[in-house]
Amino acid sequence: MQMNELYRQKEAFLKYLDTIRGYSPLTIRSYNDAIDEMLTFAEMDASSNLLSINLMPLRLKISSLKAKSIAAKLSAIRSFVKYLRSQGKTVELRGDESIKTPKTLPKPITHEQILHALQYAEPQAALAITLLYTMGLRISELTHLRLSDISEGWSRIHGKGSKERDIPMMDNIRTMVQEYQKINPSREYVFELKGEKLSENSLRYTIIKAFAKVGLKVTPHQLRHTYATELLNNGARIADVSELLGHASMATTQIYTKLGNALKMEHYLQSHPLCQTHEDSK
Repeated sequence: MQMNELYRQKEAFLKYLDTIRGYSPLTIRSYNDAIDEMLTFAEMDASSNLLSINLMPLRLKISSLKAKSIAAKLSAIRSFVKYLRSQGKTVELRGDESIKTPKTLPKPITHEQILHALQYAEPQAALAITLLYTMGLRISELTHLRLSDISEGWSRIHGKGSKERDIPMMDNIRTMVQEYQKINPSREYVFELKGEKLSENSLRYTIIKAFAKVGLKVTPHQLRHTYATELLNNGARIADVSELLGHASMATTQIYTKLGNALKMEHYLQSHPLCQTHEDSK
């Protein structure tokens, strides 16, 4: 694979991140910079049908950066390599070993923002957004949601590692699924097109486009974050939320409690008169 072909693939990848994955312009810029650094400093051998990429020269170049910055660059490069492979390219990546970084807090959106988007969403987008928000599903789980999985009051979810869990489904949400099926009847899965299950990318694009109509950049995973945050902020037990989310460890769920504490602190500093006086005096 020649360099000009790699740059062409990079532009196609960045377009994919924008239109399909819904990444922000700032994130796309960081991916672009990381890939450009890879193309400039990494050792690449494309003498055969195999493209071999050795990142060690690049890692030496960026070794003075913070661990979080290095991890972000490596993650962007891995995503690009994964994209190349999805396009039928044979790529070997070396020197991409992970480094430990502190977990960052997720960024939920507000209930009001979701309701606003639902007012203008098409039926498919409205149902997808509602299911993600009221059940805390991953986009992959939404894609695999079968009509036979839905029963009165509950829905069986097929999660990571072939693990299954039951999640409450409100009657009005079940009715919403039934109404959607009258307009878009399917054989097996809730979301189908011409008898075939809709792909994750198709559903993701539908959701991102619905929020874009009201000027918001929102990904399906943010809806899952919002689901967890709303439950915890309104008194749900962390053990129950962990089970509902399908987390293998409760430690993963605890990041949402940290987010809740951060928001409480922010609201406290904004609301208490003595805090405001202190801020004004700075």
